[in-house]
Amino acid sequence: MEEVEGKEDRFDVSLVVGANDTVNPAAVEDPESELAGMPVIQVWRSRKVLVLKRSLAGGYADVDNPLFFNGNTNMVLGDAKATIEEMREMLEEMLGSG
Repeated sequence: MEEVEGKEDRFDVSLVVGANDTVNPAAVEDPESELAGMPVIQVWRSRKVLVLKRSLAGGYADVDNPLFFNGNTNMVLGDAKATIEEMREMLEEMLGSG
């Protein structure tokens, strides 16, 4: 976390794989949240956020995550490993490498 803390607004894309509570804006923005004060990676400050998860289910704390509904967030539901492999193949094809 320390490696990216405070730099998220410089990222074009943040790729979130399976995380929930550790990227939940409520920890910072909602003092009434069960997560209030918990250290999180503020990926929502990135230009674009791609979240790969099996479902929209809550994380360990079972708290709703407003990140999933932000205007700069795209949710990719399903098997993250298969999705990343597909993305890698598409990028290699686009870039002519591989």
